Amino acid sequence: MRYAPASAIVDITHNVARYDLQQAAYLLVAAYKHFPKGTVHILPIDVFSGDTPCLLLAKKNDHYFIAPDNGLLSLAFGSEIENKLRCFEFRKPHLFRDWIDSAGKVVESLQKDSLSAYSPCEVKVAHRLLQPQVTPLGIDCNIRSIDRYNNVVLDITRPQFEEYINGRPFKIRIMRMDDLTAISNNYNDVPSGKALCRFNDAGYLEIALNHGSAAEKLGLTSANADNIGYRTIRIFF
Repeated sequence: MRYAPASAIVDITHNVARYDLQQAAYLLVAAYKHFPKGTVHILPIDVFSGDTPCLLLAKKNDHYFIAPDNGLLSLAFGSEIENKLRCFEFRKPHLFRDWIDSAGKVVESLQKDSLSAYSPCEVKVAHRLLQPQVTPLGIDCNIRSIDRYNNVVLDITRPQFEEYINGRPFKIRIMRMDDLTAISNNYNDVPSGKALCRFNDAGYLEIALNHGSAAEKLGLTSANADNIGYRTIRIFF
């Protein structure tokens, strides 16, 4: 990066489904805490959303986030965002390289502790299009992501799970897998090749196969990755 040549750049992923802000928000929440405080996270997802696209700088837990004003930050962090600044607006014709160049200028301003040119603002609030749905039969969860180990991440958090299950027995029935009836702490709680469910480091329920690929068992491949957010898995009461 020419604006911060001494900075180390870590590329997290290019595998976010197109325009899927909820998946991008999940990956952001799962990843950012593994970096040191002071890290700048650049989020080039659907960058020209809206009539007048904007580039924002925000802060949370001593991490900085450069993002478009398209609701991504609100999906990831809700209202827990600090020091929100509007840095740039973009007029047509839109060029992605201009957005990236502007992000570099913001990184340079951060390193020089010179943010006076940017103005305070509020961020766009986006509502989750898909959320777990409680039915008389159980909880219908959406598949939010496939992680690097091919674990299948659902969109239900531990607090939601505990609230909805409320101490009752539960069962996750998946074709070609054994029924899952308990929450595991780690992958080796079950024999090699067996399925399990656990809450990952980001706090979401995931279905995994010890020394195997849960995604392949579910028929989720790169060919249909764009549509994973529309797949549901039911947790039966």
